[in-house]
Amino acid sequence: MKVEPQNEHHWLHKLVGSWESEMECNMGPDQPAMKTRGTEVVRSLGGLWTVGEGECHMPEGGTGQTMMSLGYDPATKRFVGSFIASMMFHLWQYNGSLDADGKILTLDTEGPSMTGDGLSKYQDMIEFVTADHRTLRSQILGADGMWVPFMKADYRRKPPA
Repeated sequence: MKVEPQNEHHWLHKLVGSWESEMECNMGPDQPAMKTRGTEVVRSLGGLWTVGEGECHMPEGGTGQTMMSLGYDPATKRFVGSFIASMMFHLWQYNGSLDADGKILTLDTEGPSMTGDGLSKYQDMIEFVTADHRTLRSQILGADGMWVPFMKADYRRKPPA
């Protein structure tokens, strides 16, 4: 079967490369912000998918590993993907879209609530500030129906070796 990448696939392929990251995460109002640094290498899978493998220093010691896959399904006109990490059991499944300006990719997902009771709705948002600087922001849908940001990561492209 011959398939051709769409414009949305080309947008995703801006992620391809080697990145250094700085992340700050707030897991609750009574807890201090967690800060960490890491790296990520994103590669193309057939021009239709991106696969990103990351590593970060865990605040309590050791190394955390992550893997994110992203693609675009022309039949549903939605971005799809997944996220897994060595520090959690949950497989996050993404379904998302670009904003009207084509700058921010919002990925909707569902996962364990921060209180440990059931599941909550989450969003991860990827935005390119420049070709060599992007952000990833995460938020959770609160009981009041308002989105509550809890994580922001800045990624800067590593210069070629």
